[in-house]
Amino acid sequence: MANNNGGEFGAFFTGFLMGGLVGAAAALLMAPQSGEETREQIREQSVALRSQAEDTLAEARAKVEAVAADIKRRAEETQRRSQQVLEEAQEQMEKAVEETRQAAQDVQEEAKAQT
Repeated sequence: MANNNGGEFGAFFTGFLMGGLVGAAAALLMAPQSGEETREQIREQSVALRSQAEDTLAEARAKVEAVAADIKRRAEETQRRSQQVLEEAQEQMEKAVEETRQAAQDVQEEAKAQT
């Protein structure tokens, strides 16, 4: 079964971010202050949220790159092992063929010697 924690985290983070935005907007609109002060607070909050989103995106990108590098390393290791197993099997096959060939020659030589 596939691990789907990344999707769950993304959905949670999106919901958390949207809830924060709605809550912040509601608090700003309900606060007893001037429109200019409210707009300034909205600008400040949007800058802070954008910064936080960029940080989260950078962290996610770094994690994805690390996972991709690990997958690549594992694939290369698997390929190297497979090649090694294939070469060993080929050597064993060649040895078995040579032994069979030698045994056949020995049988032919015995047959010639008996006739």
